[in-house]
Amino acid sequence: MVALITGSTGGLGKAIAFSLAEVGFDLILHYHNDEVGVLNLASDIRNKYKRNVRMYKADLASEDEIDKMVSDIKENYFSLDVLVNNAAISKDTDLLLKEKEEFLNVLDVNLVAPFLLSKKLSSLLIDANGTIINISSNNALGENYPESIDYDASKIGLISLTSNLAKYFAPTVRVNCVCPGWIKTKMSENLDNDFEQKEKDKILLNRFAIPEEVANVVTFLASKKASYINNAIIRVDGGIR
Repeated sequence: MVALITGSTGGLGKAIAFSLAEVGFDLILHYHNDEVGVLNLASDIRNKYKRNVRMYKADLASEDEIDKMVSDIKENYFSLDVLVNNAAISKDTDLLLKEKEEFLNVLDVNLVAPFLLSKKLSSLLIDANGTIINISSNNALGENYPESIDYDASKIGLISLTSNLAKYFAPTVRVNCVCPGWIKTKMSENLDNDFEQKEKDKILLNRFAIPEEVANVVTFLASKKASYINNAIIRVDGGIR
């Protein structure tokens, strides 16, 4: 079994990689800038789980770079069992200060790239009766912030993309969406203490998730145990008050 994870060097991406490797997947690890991070991740997975690992560098805002990665994957693999569209960027700034270029850049990486990868890798996924798992956010389900209007729009779009892909590829390829809330990663390390506490107060479990708690849901959706789950939007946010 083979899984491609985009944005594999981030906190959630790493957790997904380890979780899928633990249950027997060989991995294709996409990254953009963190070459040291992806080399360390690949080494750790090979040593701990004895899985085959390949790494691909690509700027997901560039269709040319996506095409090169897809071409290389098709050269080396006969099928692809799981595509995890995890890579995402955010550029939180005052709404009135946002420029069109940065807004579109966020959409390109967070929404257009998952569409392109799902489309361009569909032949491999169909051959494997595979599954696509899109990582959205509970920002798409009402937890909005004007500073992240571009990010929120991209994640709402990802839910719509999930539904349309599920309908188009049915019944061969299952397509589902995971919507995490706050996760304890580098992205949340520098939050203002008062803001962090206000966010935790909204959560019934009164804490942020650890990456593994979200990764476990992704791994379940990738497994045969989830064989009748399709076109689902699954919140993993500790429960919002």
